Amino acid sequence: MKNINLMKRAFIGALPVFALVLFLCLQAGCSAIRSFPAWRGELVLVDQSKSLAPIIVFKDAPPITRKAADELAAYIEKVGGVKPNVIEGLPDPVPERAIWVGFQPKLKELFPKTDFDFKNPEEILIACDGRNLVIAGRDRWDPQHMVVKGRWDQPIKGWQQEYGTVNAVYTFIQDYLDVRWLWPGETGEDIIRKETIAFAPFEYRYNPKIRLRYSILLWATPTDPRGAVSADWSRLQRMLLDSANCSYRIYAPDGHWSLDWKLHETHPEYFALQPDGTRGWPGYVKLCKSNPAVWDRWLEDVGEQLKEDPTRTLFRGGVADGCLAGYCVCPNCKAWDVPEAEKRFLVWNGHSENYVALSDRQVRFANQLARKLRERYPDKDYKVIMLSYGPSNPAPLKNKPDDNVIVSHCTNWFAEMSDKDPRSFVGTTWSQEFADWAATGADLWWRPNMGGAGGYSYGLPDVPFGRVMESLRHVVKNNCTGLCLAVFDNAWPTQGPLYYLLAHLAWNPNQDGYKILEDYYRRGFGPAAGQLKAYWTLLEETRNRKVDGNLPFGKAYDEEFFKGAANLLDEADVVLSKEPEIYRKRVAHVRAGLGFTRLMVETMELKEQYEKSKKQDTKIADRLRENMKKLKDIIQAQPTNYMGVSAGIQQNFLDPDKL
Repeated sequence: MKNINLMKRAFIGALPVFALVLFLCLQAGCSAIRSFPAWRGELVLVDQSKSLAPIIVFKDAPPITRKAADELAAYIEKVGGVKPNVIEGLPDPVPERAIWVGFQPKLKELFPKTDFDFKNPEEILIACDGRNLVIAGRDRWDPQHMVVKGRWDQPIKGWQQEYGTVNAVYTFIQDYLDVRWLWPGETGEDIIRKETIAFAPFEYRYNPKIRLRYSILLWATPTDPRGAVSADWSRLQRMLLDSANCSYRIYAPDGHWSLDWKLHETHPEYFALQPDGTRGWPGYVKLCKSNPAVWDRWLEDVGEQLKEDPTRTLFRGGVADGCLAGYCVCPNCKAWDVPEAEKRFLVWNGHSENYVALSDRQVRFANQLARKLRERYPDKDYKVIMLSYGPSNPAPLKNKPDDNVIVSHCTNWFAEMSDKDPRSFVGTTWSQEFADWAATGADLWWRPNMGGAGGYSYGLPDVPFGRVMESLRHVVKNNCTGLCLAVFDNAWPTQGPLYYLLAHLAWNPNQDGYKILEDYYRRGFGPAAGQLKAYWTLLEETRNRKVDGNLPFGKAYDEEFFKGAANLLDEADVVLSKEPEIYRKRVAHVRAGLGFTRLMVETMELKEQYEKSKKQDTKIADRLRENMKKLKDIIQAQPTNYMGVSAGIQQNFLDPDKL
């Protein structure tokens, strides 16, 4: 009995030691599990500042695709603290774990159950099997033609027809590394640091419905220095590198086309017959669209374009601008019109009348061009872009666009699609006209016009979030495959959340726009997200009240508004007083927009007062000059063009010398 008690005491005394040994074993086991990701069924890319998987990009990847692989490595470092190696081509031996960027044959062996036959335009694939991660997409490029002319004839290097892998990389960085780009520059980038970056097996596949996305921000092209920073942001947001294949190369991607007016001397028959018997109207050049010689001349132009750039697939075939003026009145063209169509107001030199809508005429012309195109290039997927604009806003009654015709529908300001078309004698709304075109089976682009009473061109907070979501839902439901806005001029402190919303909905219009904005506020402003949400809601409500009530800017943006908006930003600063400095810098960014808004509204009112004085009040003139200088200083002080205002406004409205 005594021996038994001694044994018990010995066992009890040994328990702490046993527990310690067990604890150390468990710790060692956990470390082993961490060191061998397969034990957890996860692929670990980074752990405790150690890179466990290199990036392998396919051999001879196009420059922009290779750049995306390098950016992926840089963002893994920003998130996980260590940059993985980037290997070009298939290494020997193949690493046990790797991140594969772009398709290469080895992937079929590593992912035997995954389909790498990308059947849809811009299709992307992100998949993990627990040992490897693949980030790839449908890529198309011509190695012989990777330098093309962009806007202002500046060269674009590394040109591809589709950038599936690139957009897959940026999707991975946003959705899986949890990075946000709220606006361009350091303060707009939001990173959440992680000790471990790991993924359980999954597969994600997506192809965007909206294939024209680049033309939302003005100047955001690779060849225009005025929008270089916004172009980088647009690229990361998967807007810039779309597959419409007219990206930032066609000045007016909505479909404008007309013959050189110089041809009027040798071929007057190409141009529209006017009521006075002349051909054409300088400044409002329209064509005799029923003339087969015009179709042939257009086809010659296409051939010249293809000699210069064989990668082109879209060709403009719409009316020249001046949508109400100068249309052909020859018997053949008028025979293409439908007498039952609703009336539209048209003008010619010295003459005007209410004439039937020209939609059927425009569709028939586009179809003639499209058939010529297919006949000449039967093995190519070439398309014609026509413009539904002014007298061709109503849908055609008898002619339907051919399947290789894209209709770019020009409505008024994009946030008010439920408004009536002011040129419609029967009160048809913009949204109904768009839906009527969709009913013809047309492949539609949405090209809202530059109008709008919210003050976007002055850099004011024209942010109708809810109405924009409603408009986008409507056009996407009605066959929309392209967004051609190109009206916003990089006014980030006053309009930034709207750009962010548009970018995300352009990539995936099925998202909940309000959740996108909630994420924007939370990631951008942390504990002060509520104050910033209230601030932007106030700006949205004020903008809508101004537009709906047709109020003067000074009446909408009154002292009560500025006081309420400033109070919300002050509250945000108080909440963030002990938080990371980045949040306070972002609030300061927004506050700069509020100060700009106050100064701009005051200047607009002074301008109106000065005009009423018939430019005689020298005191008002002095104040105007002072304000104009301050506004120009604000704009020019932003090296990244954070406070963009349209060039026309800068030249004509903010120029003190023109007083």
